[in-house]
Amino acid sequence: MGEKVEITSNPYLSLTKRAADGIGLIITEGIVISPRAKGNPGVPGIYTQEQIDSWKPVTEAVHKEGGTIIAQIWHVGRMSHHEIIGGQMPQAPSAIAAEGNVPRFRKPFDTPEAMTLEEIQEVIGQYAQAAKNAIEAGFDGVEIHGAHGYLIDQFTYEFANKRTDKYGGDLKQRLTFMKEVTAAVIEAVGANKTLLRFSAFKGDNPTYMWENPEFAIETFINMFKEVGLTMIHPSTMNYTQEIADGKNFHQLVRKYWDGTIVGVGNLNPKEAEEALQEGTIDVAAFGRPLIANPDFVHRIKHAESLVEYDAKEHLATLV
Repeated sequence: MGEKVEITSNPYLSLTKRAADGIGLIITEGIVISPRAKGNPGVPGIYTQEQIDSWKPVTEAVHKEGGTIIAQIWHVGRMSHHEIIGGQMPQAPSAIAAEGNVPRFRKPFDTPEAMTLEEIQEVIGQYAQAAKNAIEAGFDGVEIHGAHGYLIDQFTYEFANKRTDKYGGDLKQRLTFMKEVTAAVIEAVGANKTLLRFSAFKGDNPTYMWENPEFAIETFINMFKEVGLTMIHPSTMNYTQEIADGKNFHQLVRKYWDGTIVGVGNLNPKEAEEALQEGTIDVAAFGRPLIANPDFVHRIKHAESLVEYDAKEHLATLV
């Protein structure tokens, strides 16, 4: 979707169906905070009044079915191409290209422009404004997408961030941009409406792991506490994978964090129930099973088998 984004009936219907089925919390797909934040053609935005207004029927419909919905606010940073963002070059902490091609665009990621200090402040302001816009559109809160190798995560990533100012250096310093974005969003809409997603793995480097995972997690969480976060969404491709000391990602996070944790990572219902019961997570998140099964809650309650996710089938006909 271009700068004048209108939300089509598909998201409206698909999200409403899942709320009607009993899903308690819906986190949207990534919604970009500016024209330059896009990484694919056709992604929705929340930076114009037209976009705000076009989201209102979606949030109203979800609320009518008893659901809660939050907007995932997003900037892809270097994982883009100038043809997608009106001829501008992608933005990033440093002028280092991501590995691979733009999804569905089949062209290599551009070498981005290193952001100036003024541009960094501008983007922080765009995150805060996007959060305000989301609340105006009727969302119950926002999730800051700080994971998967997108802009915020690029600042945390030593292979993408070679800055020598306050936004570069060791991990604690590389978290400065994430910290300032989060603080701005909390100031804009409140900590009780702010969720942050973070990860080790990157979209262009899915096997990446911090050299010392436990130290890295503790460093992230110390910053989360300092900035006043109360809800976090640690993201991994495999929830059960042990990463250090016989513990998985979420178990290590829980060691240092007593706030709300959203658990994700190709969970099945049995694994989710176990994680909830042991107190590792407070909310279980499902992606692909919900895309493939609009009646996911009904099927789980009645011990019915789930339809297996197939991207070609289910993404093309999302219902």
